[in-house]
Amino acid sequence: MAKHEHLAKSMALPPITPQPNVYPLSWHAHTKKLEDIWDAAQRENWDPKKLPWDTFDASKYSWEEREAIAYWWTILSVFDASAPPVFAAAFIKTYEAHEEDPVRRCFFSVTRDEQNHEQVCGLAITKMLEHPDPLTYVPKTEIGRKAQRNAHWLYYNGGRYWNGYKNAVPKYSLAVLFSSFLMGEIAAATIFHQMAAKCTEPVFKEAFRNIGRDEGRHMAICLSLMERDYPKMDLSDKALITKQVRAGFLFLSGVLFEPPEDFWDIPADFVAWQREIETVARNAGFFVPEYEAKKENWKSAMLNLKGVLDKYGIPFPAIPEVGITGEEIRDVDMVDIIPVF
Repeated sequence: MAKHEHLAKSMALPPITPQPNVYPLSWHAHTKKLEDIWDAAQRENWDPKKLPWDTFDASKYSWEEREAIAYWWTILSVFDASAPPVFAAAFIKTYEAHEEDPVRRCFFSVTRDEQNHEQVCGLAITKMLEHPDPLTYVPKTEIGRKAQRNAHWLYYNGGRYWNGYKNAVPKYSLAVLFSSFLMGEIAAATIFHQMAAKCTEPVFKEAFRNIGRDEGRHMAICLSLMERDYPKMDLSDKALITKQVRAGFLFLSGVLFEPPEDFWDIPADFVAWQREIETVARNAGFFVPEYEAKKENWKSAMLNLKGVLDKYGIPFPAIPEVGITGEEIRDVDMVDIIPVF
């Protein structure tokens, strides 16, 4: 193997480090709002193991109910439990882009928070099924068998998303990433605040309250960065953001609405089976919004996002599924998207 050239023998100072690279390091700080958000993240950090699990007794549910409720947590895991590596990649990018110090720390806090959210998904699924994952678990009822088949397809599509995300992060600017992250946080706030309000299990209620608070803080990070960067955004990035919003709607509909078959690779009876499973969970007292409520919630979240993007002159895409008109976007594929939850 060739030896590295010892430049120090012939140069007073080394050459400039080729970028992107995490070096050289610096600790500039210009955005006080982000420092305040970091301080809040430090105060509000929590431990999923210390939730009131002693109040939870899975045996009070039938196996059909347990499998149905575990399925909802499995849906959530495709998005929320995959977020630690997603945000870890973005965290690394903040170093490579030499972002200011509070930005890097805020993205570290998001990665840490999402690890907590992943643990909640895992604990809920494990306690409900008495097994640590939904794919190798042996179903005990017909509902469980339907849930497991759907879970296989959910994770398969999640894998397609992850491959696309890994390719997308190096290509896109942080400004574009921020809008995608914001979409995920608005979506998350929509679901977790509602689940916290209507959940009856104390441990789940507390978990949703903590997760919803985290997601609100993540939203504040994205809004602060957009406020800092968007007034000087390149016009070409605006068109890209419009496309990302449409892609994000289609992707996140998998948990907030229903996965569209022309975007998600799922069997023809996937949605019908999911509705059947959700009905069992709902009848067991586990709150899952009905179709029309999901549609209204998603529409409200999209209009909130539109209100943010309108301020910066970014065209909003048409979202006909929930009755929102806008710019028509047709060529969207799973490999293009970068939104996260």
